[in-house]
Amino acid sequence: MEEVLLARLQFASTTLFHFIFVPLSIGLAFMIAVMQTMYVVKKDEVYLKMTKFWGIFFLINFAVGVVTGIIQEFQFGMNWSEYSRFVGDIFGAPLAVEALLAFFLESTFIGIWIFGWNKVPKGIHLMSIWLVSIGTILSAFWILVANSFMQNPVGYTLQNGRAEMNDVVALLSNEKLWVAFPHTIFASLATGAFFIAGVSAWNILKKRDLTLYKRSLNVSLIVGLLASVAIAFSGHSQATYLMHAQPMKMAAAEALWEDSGDPAAWTLFGNIDVENRETTARVDIPYLLSYLAYSEFSGKVEGMDTLEAKLIEEHGEGSYIPPVKTVFWSFRIMAGTGGLLIVIAGLGLLLSWRKKIDAKPWMLKALIASIFIPYIANSFGWIMSEIGRQPWVVNGLMLTETAVSPNVSAGQILFSLIAFSVIYTILGIIMVLLFLKVIKRGPEEPKEEDVSATDPFETGGAH
Repeated sequence: MEEVLLARLQFASTTLFHFIFVPLSIGLAFMIAVMQTMYVVKKDEVYLKMTKFWGIFFLINFAVGVVTGIIQEFQFGMNWSEYSRFVGDIFGAPLAVEALLAFFLESTFIGIWIFGWNKVPKGIHLMSIWLVSIGTILSAFWILVANSFMQNPVGYTLQNGRAEMNDVVALLSNEKLWVAFPHTIFASLATGAFFIAGVSAWNILKKRDLTLYKRSLNVSLIVGLLASVAIAFSGHSQATYLMHAQPMKMAAAEALWEDSGDPAAWTLFGNIDVENRETTARVDIPYLLSYLAYSEFSGKVEGMDTLEAKLIEEHGEGSYIPPVKTVFWSFRIMAGTGGLLIVIAGLGLLLSWRKKIDAKPWMLKALIASIFIPYIANSFGWIMSEIGRQPWVVNGLMLTETAVSPNVSAGQILFSLIAFSVIYTILGIIMVLLFLKVIKRGPEEPKEEDVSATDPFETGGAH
């Protein structure tokens, strides 16, 4: 069991660290594409400066993210060979497509975008950054195809003790995929938007390049508000999905041991006693759990005791309840930070449109702090999703404790865990220092050789 714990800790740490970069890449690529589109349409040089300035952050983040992603995939062969043997025929296919299609789409057109200023027609250059944005989204899609199979196995048959794909359409139409994918993309757009909003707010507070940063703030807050509202709606669709596909995860997220009443109340917080299987000192909001579960203000929710009895009958003796406290509080942190994003974006946009945000340093400071809020929401969302599936690594098919590599010792896993943690710490420090350097330097003025009049595409082969 020590090997299982260490392997899980290593996978969790590398996943959470890698997921710092993924949503920011998706969000920044989209924001940059929007800004460059506005430049091409309006021919306003401020949008050109915005595009190039925020593009630097995207390139730094993308480069570091690639390194962390490589290490992430190594672990399937290192610590999880039994899992890889069991689902390799299914899990490997979307990962291969992600690498061969989405990643190469991103990397190819990033090159055209970086080196194509003044060398390709403006339409082609603009198309390249949109294709980069599409590539980042497709990359997330194929990763979620693989992850959704772990949550809701479909399109497979069991042969010789292994799961083999027999229906690719079922894999691509997995209900879990189509509730998780929009939620992930909207969360990524919010991450990119609030990063730009926070950096812009810091510079506005310092009275630096106000035209550029105020315009960046307006664009980012519009995207941030729309994305945050969409997160709430797509999150609700996930809750209704859990009720029929993963009811144990839903019950754990509510610390609901016994069946609820009808209608079911949602617990704001409570004292969870795992040993005695009860939640005391609950503060409940009437009707809300029924609405989250069924989109109507009626209906009961089965508790973990009832659900575990069904799982024992189906799969045999064992403990099928996930770490309740972790799932319970992860859900509340995720939901609370998501709601906070809506409030901050809405209030910030209102003040910005009224041209009063300069006189509200508290709002600017709140926007600076909001850089970190999407990361908190993203991380705890993934924690809830993955921990809530336990004890299964593939829901209903394979237990986590049977998925680890049989010939890897606890000492070896501990060594690699420490080594990866050191590497990730160094990478994180480098990225932060580079970000701070770019923020302090600010946007550079376009050089004469890069700009003819107000259009950089009018020189050197642009036609």
